Amino acid sequence: MPGYNFAIKKQFMKLLQLKIAAIGLIMLMAVKGYGQQNIKIFGTLTDSLAHQPISFATVALINQQTKAPVKGIQTDTSGNFVLENVPAGTFTVRISFVGYNDIFKENILVNAATGDLNLGTLPMTASKNNSLKEVVITAKKEALQNIDGKKVFSVDQSLVSKGGNAADLLQNIPTLQIDGNGNVSLRGSTGVKVLVDGKPSVIANGDVTQLLQSIPASTIESIEVIANPSAKYDAEGEGLINIILKKNSRPGFNGLVNLGGGTRDNYNGSANLSYQSGRVNLYGNYNLKNGNTYSNGIQNITFLNPSDSLRYSKETFPSVTRNKIQFLKAGVEYSLTPKSVLGISGSVNLRNTHRNEFLTVDNFAANDYPLQLSNRANTVNNNGKTYELDIDYTQHFKKPKEELTINASYSRGSFRNLQEYQSTVDIVNGHNIASLDTPLISDIQNKATNYNIQADYVLPLGSFGEFSAGYRSQFTIADNNQFAYDVTGAGTSPIYGFTSFFSSNNQVHAVYLNYEGQTGNFSYQAGLRAEDSHLNATFNSYNANNSLFSDPVHVPNEGLYPDILLTEKLGDNSKLQFTFASRVSRPTARELNSATDFSDPVNYERGNPGLTPEKINDLELAYNKTWTNVSFSSSVYYNRIDNVIKHLQIDLDDGVVLTTAENLKQSATAGLELIGHFDLLKGWDLTANTNIFERDNAAAPQFGIAANKSLSWNANVTTNLSIVKRLWLQFHADYRAPEIIIQDRNRSTYGMDAGAKYDLPGNRASLSFNANDVFNTRKWAFLRSSDDILLDFERRTISSRATIAFSYRFGNSSAAPKQARKNEAKADGRIDDGS
Repeated sequence: MPGYNFAIKKQFMKLLQLKIAAIGLIMLMAVKGYGQQNIKIFGTLTDSLAHQPISFATVALINQQTKAPVKGIQTDTSGNFVLENVPAGTFTVRISFVGYNDIFKENILVNAATGDLNLGTLPMTASKNNSLKEVVITAKKEALQNIDGKKVFSVDQSLVSKGGNAADLLQNIPTLQIDGNGNVSLRGSTGVKVLVDGKPSVIANGDVTQLLQSIPASTIESIEVIANPSAKYDAEGEGLINIILKKNSRPGFNGLVNLGGGTRDNYNGSANLSYQSGRVNLYGNYNLKNGNTYSNGIQNITFLNPSDSLRYSKETFPSVTRNKIQFLKAGVEYSLTPKSVLGISGSVNLRNTHRNEFLTVDNFAANDYPLQLSNRANTVNNNGKTYELDIDYTQHFKKPKEELTINASYSRGSFRNLQEYQSTVDIVNGHNIASLDTPLISDIQNKATNYNIQADYVLPLGSFGEFSAGYRSQFTIADNNQFAYDVTGAGTSPIYGFTSFFSSNNQVHAVYLNYEGQTGNFSYQAGLRAEDSHLNATFNSYNANNSLFSDPVHVPNEGLYPDILLTEKLGDNSKLQFTFASRVSRPTARELNSATDFSDPVNYERGNPGLTPEKINDLELAYNKTWTNVSFSSSVYYNRIDNVIKHLQIDLDDGVVLTTAENLKQSATAGLELIGHFDLLKGWDLTANTNIFERDNAAAPQFGIAANKSLSWNANVTTNLSIVKRLWLQFHADYRAPEIIIQDRNRSTYGMDAGAKYDLPGNRASLSFNANDVFNTRKWAFLRSSDDILLDFERRTISSRATIAFSYRFGNSSAAPKQARKNEAKADGRIDDGS
């Protein structure tokens, strides 16, 4: 083993030297380029009475002689704006925002002698007539923006997801896929981390599938997809999805009400209210979704090395699930001073699920001789509630863009999953018997408490760039208890083999440093994040003598995670970008919990307390280009995971297989991603995305897994069409090709969605309609193989096939947001590069 350890250390030192050399190269290039010219015009926009920052105002730079637009940008959430790479000349700066009078700054002279220009704090005065009756919308908000390696998707552009949830939105976002079981993948990788407002959530006890189904689409402002996150973000996961919830910060009193109904007895409704005046901004929203989900599927198992006469098992599992989900969020933001804001918000998420499932399980010998034919009726009642409280403080300073933000959050959730199983056996060894009933009860009770404390500081360094640093600590304390009972005429008796108690304490402490700067057309960013993580848990269960025993679980993880982002603007609205990021993926508490899930009588699931974290390294080279009516984004990427965690299946005999997680050696993925947006004609645009990748899986002979490679791809297309005034149509189609992942050979799947929206006269009310999976083609299907079994699985799930909804806006800003005039609009198209 000494030689083996030496080899590992040698490989680690080589990797560390490579990272240090890369960071050093960036710093060298930065020093070399400091002398190049990069003139900026910057300032801060505030309300003239409340002295509160005004975000998302339009700032346009106009050539004073030719009146032609030169650059355009929006103020950030702190009211700051920076116009970079301003050429020499004389300009006018025009600033506009809904409900306010425009600001004009004329005769602005820019040359090498003037250097950077600070316009200071610019107060905007409210318009005397802000009813907005004369506002004319000339452009739509960009559906997709590329900003510093981050793709930001505008939710309000998705007509086919109206009345749905976060999972429905993700299904329609380029680069993302969701399979029939609700699993999210980014460029073919399923280890993506999902955050809500930049923080982990305990909604649905952290289960990503249920989390996405528990957040209504109408509560979401935007979705950020980050394939290679910087040091500012948690190092956890194979990429990040950050769901940004709405805050409703328009001036005055405003509201939006939605009511919808769909096929299969599905209903939804929401109300969003906000009031902003002076130093105070109040907001709140309530959402209700109540409906049915229908599912059907098959699972056929062939036992390759049977220990008895059992050779085949065939199972069907149709079900009907009724979900009632309520989401309430309210908050207040108060400007303590013109440069400091205190925010307090709270949210409640309630989920009630009732499912009826009827399973048929038939076991056969090699000659199709029926060994046992049985049925099982499963009744599931799953209830959960989550509460969250957030306190945010933001402090701005005299220097533009210098900022300190502090967040403290507390959340608590409790969940109960009560399942009653009624099994009936009718045939044994080919003979009819009197029905043999074996009722069982599974009662799973979980509680989780999460604390999050973080602080982030940004310090502009003038022409030297920008420095940022931060700290975060997360604490998650959870109890996951499972009780199992036999039901007899005399009552219930415990099944000790399936009864267990799992208590865990998971802590992650992190600090980061980040530096970014620009020299001419070249910008760079280098960061380093240090994380110290410890998951300590105790698993208690019963042995064969029904005596309680205890097993400790400890998963420590410490690491340094560097990242690099390099961008070169090539001119003609194009740029080249390179990113590198080192990350980690730690096993979840559920994957470490040795409790056995026996809800499927032929396929048990159990955690593995021996799992260790994955090590991830990502490389990406991207090219972006925009024309007048076309924008194009392309990426070549490479992802390598060492100590990869995968779920495998093992034959336990007696017609039962076990699914559990194991650490395998290595998995590598290389691919090409293409995204294009095309304004084909007036009122008709199209966004297309395709992702082609090859996955290379190392062998795992201890589990009967040979090394394998697979080439796969996926694609989606979304088109928007306005054939008459006020009416918009949207169509979305996606395809996912077959692929191989360790033991699984996933089958292809495809689907199509359609939506329409009509704005009624007055711009206050609208009607929308959407149809999901129009041709009923989406499914989750795979063939899983090992030395012991072949498992053929397929499931189809559908909730509302078609939904119609009515929306009504009211208040001071009930019309759509004011846009730049047509001759001042950005030329970046619908995929904005954020520059």
